[in-house]
Amino acid sequence: MDASRPTEDYYAILQVAPGCDAEVLEKAYRHLAQRFHPDHSATADVEKFTEITQAYSVLRNPEKRAAYDKLHGYDEIAQPNPYHGIETPPLDDREALADADVHEKILNVLYKRRREHAGNPGVGPFAVQEIADCSYEEFEFHSWYLKSKGYIETTEEGTIAITVEGVDHVISMSRHAEEQKLLSARRDEAED
Repeated sequence: MDASRPTEDYYAILQVAPGCDAEVLEKAYRHLAQRFHPDHSATADVEKFTEITQAYSVLRNPEKRAAYDKLHGYDEIAQPNPYHGIETPPLDDREALADADVHEKILNVLYKRRREHAGNPGVGPFAVQEIADCSYEEFEFHSWYLKSKGYIETTEEGTIAITVEGVDHVISMSRHAEEQKLLSARRDEAED
């Protein structure tokens, strides 16, 4: 191994691909910095926070990033298209159902928060991701979906809150679940 080459893989530290754009890099940094910040009592890690900050300070600067990429050979690696020459794999129904469960979990938490704290209904994105128990990329998908449906919104403070449409959806889903329980109970009675 070349002694002049730093051993830290800044892309791995920030959990991004070497060819990522500046927006992805910044989102990853913000997410990880928030997670490991010394002021975040549940997940504070000063060493990890310092690593993340160092990696971001190099990769966000185009000149430093180009030098880093050249030093590590990232400038010579062509980033292959993972879908080039192959068909898109079929969707696993379990993935879609698991996503639906995560959406329901997020909405239920935000619904409860809005009911209990109407004046301050937002929950920090990191906390919502922790509740959803998913990766940053998965959380981005869930947020995109729920925002696109109009079920959640980002508040002026940068937190996530349920919307009127989201509240209506939670109530509708609760009614549907209750109806299913009643139907099941009636079937059980009829079989006895």
